[in-house]
Amino acid sequence: MADAVKPEAEFPPGFFRRIDESSDRDFYGEPRLVTHLDDATLEALTAAYRELIPAGARVLDLMSSWVSHLPSEVEYAHVCGLGMNEEELERNPRLQAYVVCDLNSDPTLPYPDGSFDAVLNSVSVQYLTRPVEVFTEVRRVLRPDGIHVIAYSHRLFPTKAIAGWQALHMDERARLLAAYFALSRGWTRPAHLDRSPPGADPLHLVFAARSEDPAGERAPTARRAG
Repeated sequence: MADAVKPEAEFPPGFFRRIDESSDRDFYGEPRLVTHLDDATLEALTAAYRELIPAGARVLDLMSSWVSHLPSEVEYAHVCGLGMNEEELERNPRLQAYVVCDLNSDPTLPYPDGSFDAVLNSVSVQYLTRPVEVFTEVRRVLRPDGIHVIAYSHRLFPTKAIAGWQALHMDERARLLAAYFALSRGWTRPAHLDRSPPGADPLHLVFAARSEDPAGERAPTARRAG
């Protein structure tokens, strides 16, 4: 399905270029067992997941690493991770299964249709060079009304983040993510939340739910866990 989506014409030339165009597998080959946001912001991210992702959900942590930031007290039916470094994924205590996969090389997700209730992407969407294809695949693997939640901040690896993302301010990045949803079709109207803690790293979330209506008129709603 992803091969049918060709987003290049929708963006300026060079929008998805990166300073370092060498293999992503080489760049992410060594594990980085660090967190990329400060503690207050990570707590705010966990709180947002607690609000948006219901207990008992089947969750895919996309572009995952050694920590998923899901609330520890909430039980989920299944949590699967997809990322670039096997050692990081092995160390993630919330993952019950994982897949090593380079989405910039092949945006096809290795899961059947309707496999998940929620797909998360935590501070990594800026590295996707084929985001519309990935969003199209995310919709495919979500169940009806399943939610796709993207969290982003201001920190990134500058040599691997796409040029277009780095040129945008925080609110402009939310509009870019809304464009990704619109171009991949079949989503509710994206919602944008600013959950930045005072005096800490910023935290923004953009999320939408899978819709059977390609126009995506209905806004997604937060769902309390528990």
